[in-house]
Parts: sequence; C-alpha cells; structure tokens
Amino acid sequence: MTGNELIALFEKGQKRYHLIGGIQNGVIAGLDLEGRLFTIINGEVANRVNPEAILGITTRDSYLNPGGDGLWPAPEGTCLGYEYSTDKWRVPPGLTSAKFKVIETDLNQATIEAEVDLINASGRGIATIFRRAVTVLPASNMITVKVIESIEYIGSKTLSSQECLLAPWTLCQFDSGPGCEVFFPEVDDKDVWDMYDSSNSHRFNIGGFCHITTDATLRYQIGLSEKVPWIELILPEQNLTVKRYAMPLSASQKYIDIIDAPPEEQPSDKGVRYSIYSDTDGFMEIEAAGGCPDVITPGCVMNVEVITEFKTKS
Repeated sequence: MTGNELIALFEKGQKRYHLIGGIQNGVIAGLDLEGRLFTIINGEVANRVNPEAILGITTRDSYLNPGGDGLWPAPEGTCLGYEYSTDKWRVPPGLTSAKFKVIETDLNQATIEAEVDLINASGRGIATIFRRAVTVLPASNMITVKVIESIEYIGSKTLSSQECLLAPWTLCQFDSGPGCEVFFPEVDDKDVWDMYDSSNSHRFNIGGFCHITTDATLRYQIGLSEKVPWIELILPEQNLTVKRYAMPLSASQKYIDIIDAPPEEQPSDKGVRYSIYSDTDGFMEIEAAGGCPDVITPGCVMNVEVITEFKTKS
C-alpha cells in the first residue's frame, strides 16, 4: 500500500490523520485511530495496515486492530493490568475511542496527545494523557523515526506500585511470512524468556546473535530484559530491515512485567525492555517498553524514547 492510498483510506473512513515529513518518506499519524503511526519509505507503507479498522469502529464485541505502531499502557494482564477491567480481555475503550490532537508541528516533527481514562483489573480508575512526540529523519533508502512515548498521570491521588503499575508500551506491527526473523546480540538465557507457549523451535543462536523466526507458523511472545541493547527485524518480501532502540530509562523508573496474565495473578519482577510477538494470522510485532516509578504522583510522566530505523536493502 502506498502512502497516498493510506490517506485515501483515512478519508474514506472519515478518520482524521496528520502527515509528518513527506508522502514519500514520512509518518502518517492516525488521530482517530489510537494515535497509531504508519511509516512510509520510498512511497510504500512499511507497517501492517488493517483497512477494516480504518473504515469501521471497534466495539465491545469486536476489536479491530489497526496495525501501524501503537502506544498502549502496560501491563496487559495481572491484577494491575489494563485489558481485564471487565469479565474478558478487551483493549481499553478510553484508548480505542481517544481523539488525539496535534499540539506541536513542523515539517519533520509533530507531537500528538489525547486524554485516556484507564481502569486496571483491580477496578482503580487512572486518568492519563497519552503523548507521542515524533521526529522523522529521512535519508537515502532509509528513514529514522524517533518517538518520545509518554503517559502522564493526571489523577489527584498518589499511588504506590502495589496500587498501580503504568508504563508506555509501543507495539510496531508488520505483515510476516517466509524468511521473516528478528535478531539481537546474544545474552544470558535468563534475559530471554517465553511469556506463554514455548518458542524454542523458532529460536537459534549463531555468530554471537540470537535469531527468532517470525514466519507466522507459530504463535508466541518473547520477553527481553534491559540487557538487550536493540532488536532488528528482517522482512525479505519488502526488501526491508527495521531496527529498534529503546533508550535507557531515567533512574526513577524501572522496567515492569507487561505479561498478559490472568487478573487474579500478581505482577512478577521480570522487567521487559523489548518484546517480540508472532501470530499465525500473518503478522508480528517488535515491541519496546518504558518503566514505572515506585510511587506515581500527580503530574508524574512515564516516558521512553524509541528510535526505529527503516532501511531498504540495496
């Protein structure tokens, strides 16, 4: 899909958008689509696009995953997660119905934000502002997208980490298939783990790197600790590589477990810096997470800078 075709889709679905950079090399932000970001390189959209989500609406009975690169609240599950405020998994309606607005803009930069009220699995309401400060740096056969992902707590009460965990979590989604894989520098076994079912059949180490096959033949999710400096995705069908760096956290914040665990479970102490998700429906995600302080005070901002480099292979 070209950038122009994606804009036409937004206009047909009557959903607002904002172009950062150029239509050949830039980012389209879906202001009525969870603030999702879609990167364009050499005129083509690199991310997965779900036209149904742009033309339709998410309801309680059916979540339409837009694709692109989304900002979600972490953790997903446990008693402090944000997908189990009701009797079944759902993306918070405060996010799916959020109306992002552009608060700063320049040719290659824009900041978008929206108020998003969250409810965790313990029934606590958490008032927030989701903010994405995006900078686009195009070059020959390459585009670098820098995003400061932040969630600002605007509630009136101070909350401990036993009452509330909250971290920004960016999920960058792509179509996947034969030859698709992610690799990163080899680390100790304890720094790479399966969140759910085993991915051992799709993991191997060679030449000082750990390789993860994400060819849509197995559903799994892998957590990576702060010891992993970066992750890189190879998309052979698109002749594209995508490399993500999550910058180190400030001293006041620490990584948390983003796992989709049942709401009766307590969060673990396994902090996630990156995550790799592979689905048998033909898509995958390279994810990066920020952290959370021990105490969340009114006006506290949880943020992380994520740099994503998109390169076409010559």
